[in-house]
Amino acid sequence: MYSTRLATLTTLLCAALSLPAAAQTIYPLNRADILAGSHFDLKVEFPGVVSADKIKLSVNGEDAAKVFGKAPQIIARENDKDGTSVILRDVSLTKPGDYTVSVSDGNNIRMVGWNVYGTPAKPVAKNVILFIGDGFSVGHRTAARILSKGISDGKYNGKLAIDDMPYMALLSTEGTDSIITDSANAAHAYTTGHKSCVNALGVYCSRAANTLDHPKVETLTEAAKRRGMAVGAVTNAEIEDATPAAMVAHTRRRSDYNDIVKMYYDSQIDVMMGGGSPNFLPKSTPGSKRTDDVDYIGAFQKAGYAFATTRTEMDAAAADGKTTKLLGLYNTGNVDGALDLKFLKKGTVKNFPDQPDVPQEMMAALKVLSRNKNGFVLMVESARIDKYAHSMDPERAIYDTIMLDDAVRAAKEWSKANGNNTLILVTADHTHPVSVIGTVDDNLPGPDMRNKVGIYADAGFPNYPAPDADGYPNMVDVSRRIRLVSGAHPDFYDTFRPYMDGENVPAIKNADGTMVANEKYNVPGAQFIPGNLPNKGPSAANQEVHSGDDVILTATGPGAEQVHGQMENSDLFRIMANALALAPQPANAVPVKGKKKAAQ
Repeated sequence: MYSTRLATLTTLLCAALSLPAAAQTIYPLNRADILAGSHFDLKVEFPGVVSADKIKLSVNGEDAAKVFGKAPQIIARENDKDGTSVILRDVSLTKPGDYTVSVSDGNNIRMVGWNVYGTPAKPVAKNVILFIGDGFSVGHRTAARILSKGISDGKYNGKLAIDDMPYMALLSTEGTDSIITDSANAAHAYTTGHKSCVNALGVYCSRAANTLDHPKVETLTEAAKRRGMAVGAVTNAEIEDATPAAMVAHTRRRSDYNDIVKMYYDSQIDVMMGGGSPNFLPKSTPGSKRTDDVDYIGAFQKAGYAFATTRTEMDAAAADGKTTKLLGLYNTGNVDGALDLKFLKKGTVKNFPDQPDVPQEMMAALKVLSRNKNGFVLMVESARIDKYAHSMDPERAIYDTIMLDDAVRAAKEWSKANGNNTLILVTADHTHPVSVIGTVDDNLPGPDMRNKVGIYADAGFPNYPAPDADGYPNMVDVSRRIRLVSGAHPDFYDTFRPYMDGENVPAIKNADGTMVANEKYNVPGAQFIPGNLPNKGPSAANQEVHSGDDVILTATGPGAEQVHGQMENSDLFRIMANALALAPQPANAVPVKGKKKAAQ
C-alpha cells in the first residue's frame, strides 16, 4: 500500500541481514512506519560492552543528539550483563520522509530505515469506531450468518452488518517473533502502527529486564488526546485484558494488570468499560488483586469520572446529559457472553444479573464521547469470541459473534443519524482454526454421535428457530445444529452437543502435569478425540489455540476507501491516522530524504 520507499528499505534490510548475528539491534526496527510527530523511544543494544567514546549514533548523517535535542542515555552494562545499550526516551520526528538510522561501535556499523509519514492537513472523519472481534474468524462469521439470517433457496435471507460494508481487505497478523500472534501484539499493531512480539503492548521487545523499561511507541489514545479528542474502550473481557489495554499500555507483559490500571488512569482516557474490578481495589479490600493500597476507583471518581457497576447505573450516567468521563466495571472477571447473559443465565449471571452486553456498552459510550466537539476514537471489543473458541464452545462463540454484528449495526445507525462523519472499521486481532463442516442431526439412528454428523448433501440446514430482533435464535439445543470444529486442539471428549450447563473445559492437567481430556464429558455417545497439540512441556495446551490466517477487515464511512487488498495489520493505524489527520502540521515541513549508505 505504501511502497514509494520500498527500494530504499529493501536495500537497507538486505544490508542489515548480511551483518553477523551479533550485530547491534536498533529500535524501532528496520522498515518501521512512524507517524510524524508521534513519540517513541530510540534504543540501540550492543552485543558486548562498548565504551561511550566509541559509540556514534546518527539520523540521516546527523548526530542523534542534535536531531532530537537531547543526549542519549548510555547504559554500560544493561541488566548487569556484558551488553551496552543506548537509549533516547520520548523523541519524535515531525518531518515526513525516509530516515536512515546508523550506529557504530567503532568497528561495526548497523543501519535501519524508517518511513516517517504525515497525514492530510484536515481530517475527513470526525470520529472513528474500531470494532475488534477477538479471535473472530471466517468460520465464526459464516456460522453467525447462518443462525441470524437463515438460508432460503440457496441464498442468505439477509446480510450481516459486518458484511454489508463497501470496503474489505485481508490483514496479516504476524509479529516480530512469530507467525502466530496473541491478542496483545496484534491489538498493539492496530493502536500504534508498529509490529511487536507476543505478549507486548505499546513497546518493542528488547532485552530490558523490567517489563516497563522496553522501548515505547505512542498509542492511538495518546495521539488522539493530543488533538483534543475523546477516547474510549469498551469490552466484555476484563478491561485490563490485552485488546482494550492496547489503547493505553506500555509493557512487555500483558499480564501486568496493576500497572495497566495505572496506565489507564495516567492516559486520561474518557470512557472505559468491562470487567476486572479487583485490580482497581486497594489490597486491603477483600477480593482485591492489587499489591498496593491505591484505590483506583476512588481516584477515577476524584478525577471526575462517573462510576457504574451495573447496566442501570451505566445508562443513567450516559443519559444525564453531563457525563463526559465514565468508568464501568460490571464483573470481577469477564462480563458474561450473550448466550449466558440473554438465554441460559449460566456463567456468573446469578452473581451479576445486571451486566450490559457489548452493544449496550457501546451506545452508552457513544452518548458520553460525542459530547466532545473535537470528535472521538472508540475501540469496541467482542472479546469472548476468542475465549469461547479457546474453550471449544462453538455456540457461545457464535452468539458473541452475533453480538458483535448487533453492535456494528447499531453503530452504523448511530453514524447515519449523526452526520455520517464516522469511520467504522470491523476486524479481528487474530484467527482461530475453526470451520463450519456440516450439521449434527440427533434424529439419525444409533448412539454414536460421530455418525450423526452430516456432510455435503447430508448436512442440509440446521433447524434453529427464527432469530429475534437482535439476530439471536432463542434455542441452541435444537435437533439439527451447526457443526463448527477446530483444527488445533488438546485431547478432549467431543459430545457433539451444546454445553448447556456452562462453558466447556476441554482438557485439564493431571497429577504429573500432563494435559488430559476432561472426564466430565465422557458421557454416552461422546467420542475421545486425540489432540494434535503438545500435552507436555512448555507448549502443553489445555485448550484450542490461535491460527496464523489473515483476518478480514471491513469498513465504511469517510476514509474507508483506504481499505483494500492485502495489508499488514499495522497499516490499520495509518488508516485511522489519515482519516483523523493525527500528524501535526509543522510550519515549512518538507520531506527529508534518507541518505543511502552500505552497511559495513
